[in-house]
Amino acid sequence: MRRLLPIVVTMVLLLGVGAAWLLLRPPAWLAGPFDDGYATSAYRRGDYAKAVKWFRLAADQGHANAQTNLGLMYANGQGVALDYAEALMWFRLAAAQGYAGAQTSLGSMYGNGRGVAQDDAEAVKWYRLAAAQGDALAQSNLGLLYANGRGVAQDDAEAAKWYQLAAAQQNADAQTNLGQAYATGRGVTQDYAEAVKWFRLAAAQGNMVAQHNLAFMYDTGMGVEQDYAEAVKWYRLAAAQGNAKAQTNLGVMYGAGKGVTQDYVRAYMWASLAGATGYVNGEKLRDYVASKMTSQQIAEAQKGALECKQRNFKGCD
Repeated sequence: MRRLLPIVVTMVLLLGVGAAWLLLRPPAWLAGPFDDGYATSAYRRGDYAKAVKWFRLAADQGHANAQTNLGLMYANGQGVALDYAEALMWFRLAAAQGYAGAQTSLGSMYGNGRGVAQDDAEAVKWYRLAAAQGDALAQSNLGLLYANGRGVAQDDAEAAKWYQLAAAQQNADAQTNLGQAYATGRGVTQDYAEAVKWFRLAAAQGNMVAQHNLAFMYDTGMGVEQDYAEAVKWYRLAAAQGNAKAQTNLGVMYGAGKGVTQDYVRAYMWASLAGATGYVNGEKLRDYVASKMTSQQIAEAQKGALECKQRNFKGCD
C-alpha cells in the first residue's frame, strides 16, 4: 500500500471568538413590568423590529439588560440599521450600572475597534470588570488578551487562570484554549490527558478547533490511546464546519488509509477544499496526491470538491 508523506498540522490556539461577543444572551432579559416575554418571543421568532421596540421601551426606563440587548441589536443590525456608535452608547449606559453583559460588550467594541478607536488596554479594563462578576465570555476573552499580551503584559499563567474559570462555566472557546495550554505546557504543567479532557468537552459543544485538536490527539496517541478511526470521526466533524486544517488532515487519513479505506479521490477532494482557502498544507497535499492519480480520478475529485463546497461541506463523506 502506498502511503502519503506525513503532513503535520499543528494544534492551533483559538485567537479570536468570532461573533460570540455579539450574541444575545437568553436569560431573563426584561425585569419588572417588562418581564412579559414580548421581546424574547419576538426575537426568537425572528421579528427583530418588534424585539427592538420592546427593548427600547425598557431601555428608555433605565433597564440595564434591555439597554445591553438594544445595543446588541444595533451591533448586529437586527431590526435596525447596523450602527456601532449607537450600540456603544447603549452599552455604556448599561455598563455604568455595573451590568456584566454590557461591560463584556464594551470590551469587545474596544478590542475590535468598532464604534470607537481600537484600544486593548480599555478592552482589558471592561473585560476585567465583567470577569470579576463571573461573566464567562469576559473571562475567556481576558484570558486571550493575557495569552497574546494585548493590553497587558503577556502572562500564560494568568491566561490559564481565566480560561479555567470560563471553562468551568462550559465556555467552549475557553475549554479549547485551556486544552491547548495543557497540550503545550503554557501557564500550566504540560498534561496531554488533561488537554484531551478539555478538547473533548469543547468538541462535544461543536467547537471546530477543539474537534480538530481532539482528532489530532487520537491521531498521534497523545494523552489517549491512538485510534485512527476516532481521529477520522473528529477530523470529519471539524472539516464539515470548514476547518482547513481538519480538511487537510482528513485528506491525509484517506491518502494513507488510516482509520478509513485508502481513497486518493477523497484525499484530493478534502485537500483541494483546504487549499482553496489558501491553506498551504492543503495545497501541498493536493499536489502530492495528484501525482498518484489518473486524470479521470482527478476530474472525479474536482467534481466532488465543487459539489461539497456547494453543500457547505455537509454530506461530503
